[in-house]
Amino acid sequence: MSGTRSFGLPVEFTSYVGRGTEIREVTRLLGVAPLVTLTGAGGVGKTRLAAQVASTATGLGDVVYVGLAELREPNLLVNTIGDRLGLGDQSTRSPIDLVVDHLRTRRLLLVLDNCEHLVEACARFVSAVLTSCPEVVVLATSRQSLGVAGEQIMPVPPLAVPEPGESPAALDAYDAVRLFRDRAVAVVPSFTITEDNVDDVIRLCRALDGLPLAIELAAVRLRSLSAGQLADRLNKRFTLLTRTTRSAPSRHETLSALIDWSHQLCTAQERLLWARASVFSGSFHLDAAESVCCGDGLAPDALLDVLDGLIDKSILLRVEHPGQVRYRMLETIRQYGEDQLRETGDLDRLRRRHRDWCLELTSGFAADWFGPAQLDWMDRVDRDHANLRQALDFCARGPEDAVVGLHMATDVKEFWLMRGLLTEGRMWCRKLSEVASGDSSPRAVAGWVDAFLGLIQGDKAASDESLAVAEAIAERIGDASVGAYVVHMRAYAALMAGIGEVAADLFGESAARFHQQGDLCGELWATCNYGLAVALKGDLDHGRLVMRDCVDRYVALGEVSWRCWALWSLCAAEYLAGDIQLSIAAGREVLRLQQLTGDRAMMAFAMTVLAGCATQQSDYRRAARLLGAASQVWRSLGASPDNYAAFVEPMRRDIVTVTTALGETTAAAEFTAGAALATDVAVAYARGEEPLTPEPVDGLPLTRREMEVAQLVAQGMTNREIASRLVISLRTAETHIDHIRTKLGFNNRAQIAAWVAAL
Repeated sequence: MSGTRSFGLPVEFTSYVGRGTEIREVTRLLGVAPLVTLTGAGGVGKTRLAAQVASTATGLGDVVYVGLAELREPNLLVNTIGDRLGLGDQSTRSPIDLVVDHLRTRRLLLVLDNCEHLVEACARFVSAVLTSCPEVVVLATSRQSLGVAGEQIMPVPPLAVPEPGESPAALDAYDAVRLFRDRAVAVVPSFTITEDNVDDVIRLCRALDGLPLAIELAAVRLRSLSAGQLADRLNKRFTLLTRTTRSAPSRHETLSALIDWSHQLCTAQERLLWARASVFSGSFHLDAAESVCCGDGLAPDALLDVLDGLIDKSILLRVEHPGQVRYRMLETIRQYGEDQLRETGDLDRLRRRHRDWCLELTSGFAADWFGPAQLDWMDRVDRDHANLRQALDFCARGPEDAVVGLHMATDVKEFWLMRGLLTEGRMWCRKLSEVASGDSSPRAVAGWVDAFLGLIQGDKAASDESLAVAEAIAERIGDASVGAYVVHMRAYAALMAGIGEVAADLFGESAARFHQQGDLCGELWATCNYGLAVALKGDLDHGRLVMRDCVDRYVALGEVSWRCWALWSLCAAEYLAGDIQLSIAAGREVLRLQQLTGDRAMMAFAMTVLAGCATQQSDYRRAARLLGAASQVWRSLGASPDNYAAFVEPMRRDIVTVTTALGETTAAAEFTAGAALATDVAVAYARGEEPLTPEPVDGLPLTRREMEVAQLVAQGMTNREIASRLVISLRTAETHIDHIRTKLGFNNRAQIAAWVAAL
C-alpha cells in the first residue's frame, strides 16, 4: 500500500486470521463495481473482513474508514462522513454537496461499516457520491443490502470448518481452526492441537458454525475447560435448541445461544456491568463506568476487577487512547446487554444515568474551558462525542429532559465552533428548543448560540430569527446575560458587514455589560472584537492597543482558542492599514496555535491574510501559492472569506496584482502548486519553515517529518505529546502515524518503535 493513506481503520481487526479467499473476491469486486456491500448476520465477521480488505487494498487511492455503529441520528450521517474526510462545516451549503464536491476528482476507497440501522440514509448518500464521483469506490457492511444501482452484494460466509476425521496437520487449511487456535493460545499459552484433542476441536468449530465471534467467545472457556469438555457443553446447549425448533439451530441461534451461555457463566456483577455498560455509545473510560454503572449490586471498589473479568471473557475490548485506556463492546454484544436492561425494565434509568454523566462532562467543560485546561477539555469531549450525541438524543424525548439537553448543547458551544461542527450544534439547539416548553434561560441561550453559529455559516436570515427569539425570551424572564450576548451578536453581524462604527459601539456596550456581570470570557471576546472594529473604522493605533492587551490577558489565563482569534484580528488590522511585518508575525503565531486547537477556519483566515502580506511585499509567487493553499482550506470548509465584507475588496485587489505581475499562466501554476500541498506542509510554508515539497529521507520510505514522528513514537510519546513537541495539530500527528503505518505495513506503535530501533 505504499503511497496510499489509510485513515481510522480499526487496528484490532486489521491483523485478523484467515479469509484469504474472501479478501481476494472482495478486492476483485472493488475493481469492477462502484459499491460492494458485505452482508451477513451479526458476528459473522463483516467488519473484520472489510478492515482487512481496506488495509491491503492497492490501486484504489486513499482509504477512509467510517464506523457507524455508534451513530443513531440519520441526519448526522453525511456530517460524520465529512468530518472523517477532514471537511469543515462553515457554510450553509448542504453537507452532501460539500462532500461530493470534495470527492469529485479524488481516487478513494470509502469504507462504511455497520450501515443496517441507517440503510436509507446510507443509500441516499452512496447514490449521490457514486453519481458524481467516478473515482470513488464504496465498501459497505450491513445486515441488509443498500439497494443502490450498481451494488455488488457479497454475503459473508462463516469461516471454513473441517470435516470429522481430519488430521492435526490438515487443520491449518481451515480458517475457523486457525482462529480458534490463535485465541486459545492467547488464554492458554501451552495449547496445541494434537491427536488427542483434534476431534474435539473439529466438533467445536463445526458446532459454532465457523462464526468468528462465537469462536472467540468459546475459546475463552479453555481457561477452565478442556476442548472436549467445552465441546460436550456446547453440544448439550444446542441439543436443547434442536428439541425446541425440531431442526438444526440457525447461525443466529448458534450465536445467540453462545452469547447466552457466556452471559450465564459471568458472575452476577459481570452481568450487571455488561448490561449497564451497553448504554454507552462507542467507547468509555473507567471513571465513566464508575459514574454510570456502579451501585445497586456493583460496588465502585469492585469495578476494576469486574472490568478485567469481562475483558478476559472477550465481552469488553480494551482500546488504547493517548494517556488513557478505554473500553468498548462489539455491537452484537452491546445489543445483547441492552436487551437485558430492557427485559428488566432498567433501560430508561440507566440511559438517564448516562445522560447525567454526560451533563457532568459538559458542565465541567463550561466551567473549566476558559483557561489552561482548554485543550484537554476539547480532547475529552472529542473522545466522548458519540456519548454526547446519545445523551442529547435521549433528552429530545420530553420537555423537562430537553431543557437539560439545552444546557448540555450550549455548554459545549466552543466545541461545536472549534471542531467545525456548526450544523450539528445548530441542529441540537433547534431540535431541543422545539421540545422544551415555555420560556427558560436554556432556551434563550440556545437561541443566541444558534444565531452565532448560523452567522458564521453565512445564514443571516436564520441567525436573525433565532436572535429575535432569544431576545424576546430574555426580556420576558429578565435574563441580563442573554441580553448582553444578543447585543454582542448584533455587533458581530455589523462587523461582518463591514459597518465598523456600528460594530464598535455595540461591542463596547456588550463588553461593559459582560464586565458588570462578571463574565470574563464574554468581556474579552467583546473587547477584542471592539478593537478590530475600531481599527476598521480608522483608529488603528487605539484598536491595536486594545487587541494586544486582549492577547496578553489570554496568555496570562493560559487560553488558546480565543487568543487565536485575537491574534488574527491584529493580523488582519495590520494587513489592511498598518505594519506588514507585524501582520506576518501575528499570522504565523495564529498558525502555530491553530496546530494545537485544530481550528481550520483560523488556518484559512491566517493563510489568506499572509497571502495578502506577500502581495504587498511584492513576493508574488509566494502570494499565489498561499492563495492556492488557503483556497483548499476554504473549500474543505465549504466557505470563503467573503462573509467578512472588509476583506473582499483588498483580496480582489491582491489577486489582480499577483495575476498582473506574474501573468495568468504563471499565477495559475503557482496557485495550483499551493492548492496541491498537504495541509501540514502548507502551514509550515506559510510560517516560513519548510520548502514546498516534503523531502524523503535517503534510502527510507518516510519523509523527514514522518521520520521525526516515528522517532518520537519510538520514545514512547503519545499523539498529544508528539503534536506538542512538533507544534502540529493532534489530527496532523494522527495522520502522520497513519501514513507511517501504511508505508511500512505495520499495525501498531510497537512495530514502528522496533523499526526505528533497528535502523
